[in-house]
Amino acid sequence: MVELSDTTAAAIAERFKALGEPMRLRLLQALRAGECSVGDLAERTGGGQANVSKHLQVLLQQGYVDRRKEGTTSWYRITDPQVFTMCELVCGGLEEELNRKKQLLRRRK
Repeated sequence: MVELSDTTAAAIAERFKALGEPMRLRLLQALRAGECSVGDLAERTGGGQANVSKHLQVLLQQGYVDRRKEGTTSWYRITDPQVFTMCELVCGGLEEELNRKKQLLRRRK
């Protein structure tokens, strides 16, 4: 890994922090299929429109999504598809960890 300046490390941490909220991960997953309005996203995720908008703002600020306005409706889409690669890496690591724990439990029986 390349040595990071304090500024770069802080920017990376902020980007990861944006993914630390389950609702934001659900919003990204919903957007994986394509562009959606805030109302559609609220319906798909079970969140309220105001809450969904708040979380989308964080994802927008961190560059994961983009927004376009059509009248009074805001439409969001994924702008950084690498976010799914990161999520798949984390999921793979979680799966490996669970498998290790299962094996340990089996050995103890």
